[in-house]
Amino acid sequence: MVGNKGITDQIKEDNYKVFALLSQYLNHSPDFIHEDEIGEIVKCGVTYEYAFGLLLASAFGMDTVDNAEDKELFNKYFNNMFHKLDANEFYDNPYYKNIKIPTIKIGSSELKYETYKPFEGFVCNDIMQTAEGRQIPQIGFFETEFSFPAVLENDRIWMTITPNEIETMKEAVDQAFGNVLTFGLGLGYYAYMVSERVNVESITVVEMNEDVIQLFNNYVLPQFKNAHKIKIIKADAFEYAQKYMSKENYDFVFTDLWHDVSDGIDMYLKMKKFEKESSDTVFTYWIEQSILCYL
Repeated sequence: MVGNKGITDQIKEDNYKVFALLSQYLNHSPDFIHEDEIGEIVKCGVTYEYAFGLLLASAFGMDTVDNAEDKELFNKYFNNMFHKLDANEFYDNPYYKNIKIPTIKIGSSELKYETYKPFEGFVCNDIMQTAEGRQIPQIGFFETEFSFPAVLENDRIWMTITPNEIETMKEAVDQAFGNVLTFGLGLGYYAYMVSERVNVESITVVEMNEDVIQLFNNYVLPQFKNAHKIKIIKADAFEYAQKYMSKENYDFVFTDLWHDVSDGIDMYLKMKKFEKESSDTVFTYWIEQSILCYL
């Protein structure tokens, strides 16, 4: 009989292994899977998600038939990891439907549409943690090409509005009320969604990048029905949090300053320290669940 410590150590090892494999895939070959390959497997009567997982497991060198460890890893993680998403469901999102993004460049910042190829994998939601401690990344894919708005910094994708942003911001949008403060502007997705809520009176956005502010003010904000609710402040987020946040009596604060978990942990911990100065304020953080999994 294996003790609890042995099970915990094994689960940690499994978590690390899955994260390493997926990181390699997402960073180097997210478009590895092609329509014809997955179509052949689906003909056998399995789901697209199962077929997607089988192809990736094979690419990772896993033997899910004769190797007991690989088979268990597949069953414990891969069966709950992949999701075929409905493009129309996301294109029906209010921001996607009502806000049109032009292709424009200001300074080192560029506004444009990027695309996911059919069956290209991408992170589509926060990490799911099971009761026993398994941490399961959530990977989505579309059957067809999917376009999404993006801001590029020096030709590198920096800010996007993808299914991942839409899913991981739902809670922070639904909970917002009163006078809202958000750190990080991006393409104004959060500001737009919150401005549509009748119980939100104002949205103050703190953003440091002048090019991003200019792009937003000139090409995005004029399309907002409730633009009058939104105020942009050009400032460093941590400096503003330290000097001004507690004085303004914000009801709700949402922080979205990081690109992903890897560059977000330190900023998350730094921003958390300011909470004690605003005890009546509700604080939320983008992809907090995933950050806490790493911590």
